[in-house]
Amino acid sequence: MPTTVAAPRKPFTIALVDDYDVVLIGLAHMFDDYHDKVVVAEIDANAPLDESIDIVLYDAFAQPESRHEQIGELVKNPRARHVAVYTWNFHPELIDSARRQGVHGYLSKKLSAGELVAALEAVHAGEIVVSESPTHVRSAEGLDWPGKREGITDRESEILALITQGKSNAAVAELTYLSPNTVKSYIRNIYRKIGAESRTQAVLWGVDHGFTPDHRRIERWLTGGKP
Repeated sequence: MPTTVAAPRKPFTIALVDDYDVVLIGLAHMFDDYHDKVVVAEIDANAPLDESIDIVLYDAFAQPESRHEQIGELVKNPRARHVAVYTWNFHPELIDSARRQGVHGYLSKKLSAGELVAALEAVHAGEIVVSESPTHVRSAEGLDWPGKREGITDRESEILALITQGKSNAAVAELTYLSPNTVKSYIRNIYRKIGAESRTQAVLWGVDHGFTPDHRRIERWLTGGKP
């Protein structure tokens, strides 16, 4: 009896959604060795979005919409077959909110490239995937964020990005689910690393070093793909 050879699986497509180019570039490079499984869609923020995407991977870096209003809008977009959140923050309230909004994955930034691809494959197959809640450890190898080359940690970078957006300490604490004292400690470390003596100096440093968000990608998804 002749042997039936299964046809190779077609790679699934993912779109990376984040307001910071350096974050997206680092995330995209995580899939460099997995082109047989994953195709990263190139999204021009100024062009109409015509194609459907298997998975929209929403990077939660420094997003003020921590209550997930925007995520709910992504889920409603018919061009996004599945939506997964990619984050450091595993506060139970955030996970529950994302699940209620209808996301298909809530994935940790500590996952290795292979683990992330496996989780996305499961999402593509129709599973609901929620990573185990991590104690904060280093992000997966290869990820990038503004200020990394200046010695700013991933969490410090997120806080500086929120400060650069004009958020108060109280707002940063609320958005990151950190205590006000922890936020103050992070800010002191940031000031020391960048040589800032005031909030104004820190904001100006952030503007000059890639901490200003570009909202066009997320806005394109929220407007149904219209530039």
